[in-house]
Amino acid sequence: MTEPVSAPPTRAPRTLSRDERRTQLFEATLSTIAECGLSRTTLTEVARRAGLSHGLVLFHFETKDKLLAETLDYISDEYANNWQTALAAAGPAPEQRLAALVDADYNPAVCRPSRLYSWCAYWGESQSRPLYQSRCGANDELYNTTFEAICADMNRVHGYTTDPVRAARLIRITIEGTWLELMTMINPYDQQEAKMTAWTCASYLYPRHFGPDGPLKPAGAT
Repeated sequence: MTEPVSAPPTRAPRTLSRDERRTQLFEATLSTIAECGLSRTTLTEVARRAGLSHGLVLFHFETKDKLLAETLDYISDEYANNWQTALAAAGPAPEQRLAALVDADYNPAVCRPSRLYSWCAYWGESQSRPLYQSRCGANDELYNTTFEAICADMNRVHGYTTDPVRAARLIRITIEGTWLELMTMINPYDQQEAKMTAWTCASYLYPRHFGPDGPLKPAGAT
């Protein structure tokens, strides 16, 4: 977890497209949220970090509330694209699909300070909870039902009997817990240890397919 939370502003190129400029502002917003929290994030500070004028931020987003809402959409879509891409590339077996979901949550593209601190802010600050629920509820529901379906397939294909809803919840909670601990300064550990914690949880639920180091090789495999 070496990504700096904040970085010195640089002069922004004048030739960026509208989408590139908005992405630049989203990244500056995430950096600001991660360091300052939602309540102390200002358009002025976002502009400073992006190396842009305050007026240009207003041109794209008009208000702080709109900027925060669209930044949440930005990381929500990023997160959804990350796990869906990983799942599409996985093999058809349920253990392969489950492993892809766990791996996806520790992809450095989404498991890095600017994202972890920002997710925590959107989850934890009371004034942002209605915003989070309204903007991310559908993505969360799709992720949860997909995870539960994979756990149900572990039962159907491999003869496990664990409740699939609870199994999916246990693994999700373990992942989210390690995300939170990766942000603390008390007994810090790295992403690999965080992932091994998630694998350990999976190994208790599906001991013939997962161990503390990840997926187990099938019997007879070399």
